[in-house]
Amino acid sequence: MKKILIFGSFGQLGSQLINLLKDEYELIKINHADLDFNKFYLIEDKILKINPDIIINCAALTDVDRCETYKEEAYNVNAEAVKHIIRPLKLTNSYFINISTDYVFNGIKGNYSENDTPDPVNYYGLTKLLGDVYSNSYDNSLIIRTSGIFLNKGFPVFVYKNLVQNKKVTAIPGYYSPISAYNLALAIKYIIPLNRTGILNIAGNKISRYDLAIKVSELYNLNKNIEENNIELTAKRPFDSSLNIDRAKKLIDFNFYDINENLKHMVMK
Repeated sequence: MKKILIFGSFGQLGSQLINLLKDEYELIKINHADLDFNKFYLIEDKILKINPDIIINCAALTDVDRCETYKEEAYNVNAEAVKHIIRPLKLTNSYFINISTDYVFNGIKGNYSENDTPDPVNYYGLTKLLGDVYSNSYDNSLIIRTSGIFLNKGFPVFVYKNLVQNKKVTAIPGYYSPISAYNLALAIKYIIPLNRTGILNIAGNKISRYDLAIKVSELYNLNKNIEENNIELTAKRPFDSSLNIDRAKKLIDFNFYDINENLKHMVMK
């Protein structure tokens, strides 16, 4: 049985990966509570001791506004930690999957493919791009770019909780490619045996945040107290960070991209 080391195992994606992979692989789970990501020698030491066949890095500081304010923390978790995951892999020869983001792009054109040139507009996107660069320095690695992951938190859950309480929801203008943590984890399960390297976009279909909020209201028969408007945010957001998923559709044999199918996996507790 192959051994998989998962960084960020308690997060939305990490928890779903554990549920979906536990019967086929030996799983080693590491979260921030288990390992100080600022003590990089501990990361390298842990990998060398475990000697995993596969490493999946789900650990990230994904609060975009926090990254803009706490830049050292963002850099350490999203970039420097990846560098120190990569370093011992030349000895273990592990297959490495790094979870990246659509926010590495500037959002001017949208429908970004794996071959498009990144140009982040905020510090979160920059740190994730640096993590990609470190990942790409190791030949046996796959960068999975995704968008708007949700399960028990994220924009769709935010919309649901506010509409249930009859609060107004303001959706900032723009487009992205949201996907549920469940469908992303299941897609990764499909990808692991293929041993793909390079970059692969796995995300949902393109949609505006306003239209997504309307879909949530309709799915759960809630009021439509929803408006599209700019709000003051610490970090700039790309207007259209949607991802082209044509390559993934040829590799993954289930509907991971339909918005309605993804919304079915929301957890509102």
